[in-house]
Amino acid sequence: MDIRSVREYLGSDWTAVQERIDLSLKSDIALLNATNSSILSNSGKQMRPLLSLLVARACSGCEATEATVRYAAASELLHNATLLHDDVADNSDQRRGVPTIMSLMGPSVSVLVGDYWLVKAMELILGGSEGDHRVIKIFSKTLSDLAEGEMLQLQKAQNGDTGQDDYLRIIYNKTASLFEAACVSAAISVGASEEYENASRDYAVALGLAFQIKDDILDYAGTESVGKPLGVDILEQKITMPLLGAFAVCPEKEQHIRGLVKSIADHPENRDEIVAFVKGNGGLEYAVAQLDKYVSQAVSALAVLPPCVERDMLEELAYFTAKRIM
Repeated sequence: MDIRSVREYLGSDWTAVQERIDLSLKSDIALLNATNSSILSNSGKQMRPLLSLLVARACSGCEATEATVRYAAASELLHNATLLHDDVADNSDQRRGVPTIMSLMGPSVSVLVGDYWLVKAMELILGGSEGDHRVIKIFSKTLSDLAEGEMLQLQKAQNGDTGQDDYLRIIYNKTASLFEAACVSAAISVGASEEYENASRDYAVALGLAFQIKDDILDYAGTESVGKPLGVDILEQKITMPLLGAFAVCPEKEQHIRGLVKSIADHPENRDEIVAFVKGNGGLEYAVAQLDKYVSQAVSALAVLPPCVERDMLEELAYFTAKRIM
């Protein structure tokens, strides 16, 4: 699937979201403007605002509303705010193949700019009138989910005892919850029925889980050329779906491998043995099967929406998630 073609199809709605993002970030501080421009120039796939616009149009059969544009823009601002904070928490030097703000300007600047983007996202969410109280609660829950997910991941990394239920909760909180907020707020913005709203939620959650599982697969099976260093999760003591899958196939080595993960800060050379364990014991195949399950759930959730180009694109985005290489 060509993401660019989806943006072109969305036309003036997509342009309106980009303009709203740009306008929201304007400041009379030259350094802040330059930093924001740098981030926007490396903005990635922008999946969340894409999903917002497609869901709104699929639910209503017409163009997005002013509220849709605000919520779509807010979802992208909030996403980038979390990345700026994550880069500090993870001490990340690169993101999407380019140096992070953290590495270029220091952790304090990355946190401050992340806070700025977060506040601007909330201003957009609060910018309307009728019906906005529901959307405020949805995005507030997402902010809580993001913080809880980060802390749970840290706790589990320290203990080395992440199980599959823990993992699914972490990736729901850190990834799927914002997908959910982007899509459900979009449905609300066009006055969608409860049936359509629930379908949007079910689609978004399943897609968000699939999206993160794919990221975790790429950490073991991607290529350095796409700008995503390999094996980062293991070095950060994160036990993700591929490793959980290998544990399921080879439980007799689970405690040994968990010990290697716990001690990896002092023994980074353990990474090679852990990666070999995953690849040699069906961990990637297990993770791909889980990925495909959630992609199927996402596609099935769309069945209640009326047939339209937007629904087809939402389905294609689900399959794109499974096939993407970065």
